[in-house]
Amino acid sequence: MEFKEVIKTRYSCKKFSGRQVEDEKLNAVLEAGRLAPTAKNLQEQRIYVLRSPELLAKVDAVTPCRYNAPAVLAVAFDKTQVFTYPGGKRDSGVEDATIVATHMILAAADAGLDSCWINFFDPDQLARSLDLPENEEVLMLMDIGYAAEGAGPLPNHSSRKPLNETVSYL
Repeated sequence: MEFKEVIKTRYSCKKFSGRQVEDEKLNAVLEAGRLAPTAKNLQEQRIYVLRSPELLAKVDAVTPCRYNAPAVLAVAFDKTQVFTYPGGKRDSGVEDATIVATHMILAAADAGLDSCWINFFDPDQLARSLDLPENEEVLMLMDIGYAAEGAGPLPNHSSRKPLNETVSYL
């Protein structure tokens, strides 16, 4: 698929068919995340693939937003491996994990998969439930799979503000 079509047609799927994601497609999505740029190339992202009924039940316990997806990617980052920016107020953890997640969402669309960025959950509760290392912070969950029949974007999906409302040339 052409990149312009990927970014134009990709939407947050909120109704999955439950059809399993082929390993080849899942690996292509994960590879896109691996190739994403990170500050100083620290690659502090940690991706957890959750597909077993037991792990999906743990996701369901922290969020109502799995929407029957057969797989969920938990995107985290190692807080001890981040780059701290000048001034000491920000670091690269959230930024880098976001770039990785965005690459994976777009790669999923390119592979014919649907996805949804989920942030409606308590990341500390999820981390405890999955027994993740204390030095890692969960940024988001990504539902991934195939849309159910009748699923589609929200009615306002194609509505975008004009550039002159969101961009300023200084």
